[in-house]
Amino acid sequence: MSERPNVAIVGAGFAGLRCADILIQNGAQVTVFEARDRVGGRVHQSKVGDHLIDMGPNWIHGAGANPILDIANATGTTYAEFEGGQVVFGSDGKVVDEAVAARVSDVLWTTVEEAFKYSNAHKDDIPADKSLLDFIQERLGETELNEQEKRICLESARLWGAYVGDPIERQSLKFFSLEESIDGSNYFVASTYKGILKHVSATALEKADIRLNQPIVKIDSKQLTQGTSTGTREVQVTLTTQSGKSHAFDEVVVTCPLGWLKRNKESFTPALPPRLATAIDSISYGRLEKVYITFPEAFWHTETVSENTVLLPIAATNGTASPPNSNSNSTNTNEGTNSNTSTLTFAQFLNPTYHTDHPPDIPWDQKCFSLAALPEKTAHPTLLFYTYGPAATYIVNKLTELSQTNKPQPETKQTSPNNSYQEHPPSTPGYDLLTTIFAPFYSHLPHYTANSPSCKPTAITSTSWQTDPYSGHGSYSNFQVGLSDGYKDIETLRSGDGMGIERGIWFAGEHTAPFVALGTTTGAFWSGERAAGGICGVRNLGRVGVGKERDDSLPSQGLGQEQGV
Repeated sequence: MSERPNVAIVGAGFAGLRCADILIQNGAQVTVFEARDRVGGRVHQSKVGDHLIDMGPNWIHGAGANPILDIANATGTTYAEFEGGQVVFGSDGKVVDEAVAARVSDVLWTTVEEAFKYSNAHKDDIPADKSLLDFIQERLGETELNEQEKRICLESARLWGAYVGDPIERQSLKFFSLEESIDGSNYFVASTYKGILKHVSATALEKADIRLNQPIVKIDSKQLTQGTSTGTREVQVTLTTQSGKSHAFDEVVVTCPLGWLKRNKESFTPALPPRLATAIDSISYGRLEKVYITFPEAFWHTETVSENTVLLPIAATNGTASPPNSNSNSTNTNEGTNSNTSTLTFAQFLNPTYHTDHPPDIPWDQKCFSLAALPEKTAHPTLLFYTYGPAATYIVNKLTELSQTNKPQPETKQTSPNNSYQEHPPSTPGYDLLTTIFAPFYSHLPHYTANSPSCKPTAITSTSWQTDPYSGHGSYSNFQVGLSDGYKDIETLRSGDGMGIERGIWFAGEHTAPFVALGTTTGAFWSGERAAGGICGVRNLGRVGVGKERDDSLPSQGLGQEQGV
């Protein structure tokens, strides 16, 4: 068992790349099968105008003991806390009074923190159908907010959907503690994940056999010898590609996203253990999408915003309004941030009744970040809108319909083969659709003038993860109402219900991460490390680079952070 094992990894995202790195360091022969024409998985960059942007994760979640932050520092990646000011627009499009917004923000984020603690303390007793929204509504009844302030608070709470990819009424209270992340500030990766990806993929690109454009459609395993009292065994795992070619390996690590597993459980022979199949079906998969809109200049960024626009300070942890006397860390990092509080960096649009060009049954609350507020060398006049749930699905479906009914124009860049994003130059159907949808929002920002060239978008790029089969037709795992055994489900996904030990099939990916890193690049990175460590153990290899075992205990305090895969 100490001979050099032949290991295959399915998927070249962060989990697969880190797994390959550890296995290679410990002497394994590694082959990586990747369905796309590139490595990185959901970590990928494109351009909006002349500026590089991340189509997948934008954030590094948590500053404590975070390897992704360490890699960012080692590679000179620019990251920043979002400081400056925010503005909140009410349902009528008018700016919410500063004092009202501050009171609402304080109550909301105090209540969210209480929900984390309540979820962790009462997880065995909370009904499976109780949502985070239910909890917030109950707590609001105990506050001194007036009816208007309670309404604004509930409308603000709905923006939690942009953290998890689905509406707040779908967020399980019973398993809300699983949405917490590593302690410490969150950082926006201003210069994109490009340098981090280069670092994470270096060993695999140099020393692994990476086979691009080779989707795996069948994973067959058989036991050649029975395990002994010492745990040794001999197995063979055969992978079949979409082209029909088969390849046999000693061990296989499956890093395919949870959404892919949901649709491809029948690809495994023998069938997946029932408990593992149940876990795959039980954990939910989010619908977070992004729309980047670039202008000739950041018309909303001037020394004076407007006499009717009051900017509130933004908490450094998650881009939300700081409660009064907040202790959030606002220390500048890396190349620093724009700390001018007169600079608009974040905007919320609550229950916009003025936005009528969409089906009436779809909530259209929105949040956007100004990338003009990033450090000087990385700043550009772009608004980043996070869309989620029904609104995100509506946008993706409409863009898909347009692509099927309109022939691509010569100046339109084709999407990637897996349809994970699209670029929309002016005068194209996608551009017209997205300006119609988002103009009601950015037209409310300070200094907007309809006829001004500065206020007309020059480029738009949008993600379409829901049409991407290799991302699993979605974004990342989340925990919705109806879930009854979420902690055990995650533990089962992580362990593969013994398939690694018994059948040579191991699982990795953000859905198999330690509890404090689910849905993050850090979690994917750690999961690849764990799977590699498991193979090193059964194959009697060294454990170079694996590090100490991660703490999988549940978090007990602190605000939840945006996952943002």
